[in-house]
Amino acid sequence: MDDKDVSSPASASPACRPNDELKKLLHFKVYKRRWLVLLVLCLLNCSNATLWLTFAPVADQSAQYLKATLADINWLSLVYMVVSVPLSVVSTWMLDTIGLRITLILGSWLNMFGAVTRMMGGPPGEVFRIEYAVVMLGQTMAAVAQPLVIFTPTKMAALWFPDHQRATANMMASMANPLGILVANVVSPAIARTSDRIPMLVSYLIHTHDGGPYETNRPPGFLQLLAYAVPACVICFLATVAVRSSAPPTPPSASAEFSTSEPFMQGVKLLLKNRAYLVLLLCFGSGVGVFTCFSTLLDQILCVQGYTNDFAGLCAALFIVFGIVGAALLGRYVDKTKRFTEVIKINMAFSALAGIAFSVVCLMQRQSVAVAAVCSLFGFFGFSIFPVVMEVSVECSYPVGEATSAGLIFISGQILSIVYIVLLQSLATPVAESPRSTCGLAPQSWKVSMMVLAALTTTFTCIFIVVFRTRYRRLEAEEDATYGRKRDTRSTDPTQASVDT
Repeated sequence: MDDKDVSSPASASPACRPNDELKKLLHFKVYKRRWLVLLVLCLLNCSNATLWLTFAPVADQSAQYLKATLADINWLSLVYMVVSVPLSVVSTWMLDTIGLRITLILGSWLNMFGAVTRMMGGPPGEVFRIEYAVVMLGQTMAAVAQPLVIFTPTKMAALWFPDHQRATANMMASMANPLGILVANVVSPAIARTSDRIPMLVSYLIHTHDGGPYETNRPPGFLQLLAYAVPACVICFLATVAVRSSAPPTPPSASAEFSTSEPFMQGVKLLLKNRAYLVLLLCFGSGVGVFTCFSTLLDQILCVQGYTNDFAGLCAALFIVFGIVGAALLGRYVDKTKRFTEVIKINMAFSALAGIAFSVVCLMQRQSVAVAAVCSLFGFFGFSIFPVVMEVSVECSYPVGEATSAGLIFISGQILSIVYIVLLQSLATPVAESPRSTCGLAPQSWKVSMMVLAALTTTFTCIFIVVFRTRYRRLEAEEDATYGRKRDTRSTDPTQASVDT
């Protein structure tokens, strides 16, 4: 079950050949089952994201069917942020203390129970009628699973993959979440074209009973939610039986072998004293908030100008597809060059420009090509840097545990997501007349909200570009462990020369 031994990239330098004892440290064995662990995490991350945004792409129809307001429908997404903030601390502690396997399995079971719960309940006589309270309960259970899943990529990559594959593995696991968002944005609008099809694959099933066909009416909601629940059940089974250990028998890299992760609370204290990490925490947390607003409110923003749910779903799909493409390119690039900081700064700058462009074109009518193009660029430059940021959060905070450093950034993003969505909703104003509107309920003007969102994106991007500097501490520690020598930090790139403690 083993791949051939993988050598540390630095071992290629003949001038750095140490004695026989140190030379043994230049080679680390990796295992084929690391790909199975990665697959399970990808599927679980994708499933959890589909549950998160099941209703957001069809907010108007969902509100009509569930007899709720648009604000209530938005809370089906917001509950993920609200629940995950207090539970994120527990999740990071579990990953760094109890281990990857137990955390993944618990997350998969909670994800499955959330998916199944959404199908159950309803008033007497309407067994399969889906009620808002039942959906919210299922969403809450799935929300509890999210921090157990979304914090895991950096930890999994560090434990199972060699240093020249870490960023790629992190990218694949992290981008599975937006892939799930893509699935929800494509499937939900295609199915739920009207409120009585929220959400539904088919209205009637033809069965055979006593030799003849008969029709069984399945009220709206049950079958489509079943389609989301079945993958969750399969993934739960796969995680339970396939993930047999938290780490491989032997470490894949020097940092994995000589890891001295700080105790959880001590790690948090170190992070709060690390200037580079705090800049990353604030600026990228704001970026997560912006992208959450984009995913949650896109349908409501575009419908006022006459764009359909299908088009909004297409824009969200383009945003995610181009984000995944960009992440794949960046993952391979930083695995080879280790230029984390430069990549993030350049992409954040272009992302801010794309955000400004979107805030303008989304308020225009009959500009489908421009809206779609801007959404694509927004995803390519902005969404794609998520796995790179997760890697640099570990590099600038090492030896703090991977889950702790990535988890606090996620917590920051969730808190700012709640603040931004509530803020943007409060700034949206009712529109008296909008003849081109495709909104099912009273349309709202998002002009002020979009200007504020563009301003936030620009502000935090400028702060990051100007202020952020860090050394790559994990890479330095790997060199020290491998060669038994201390790296001369004075010869590093100036952007990496500042030590923040």
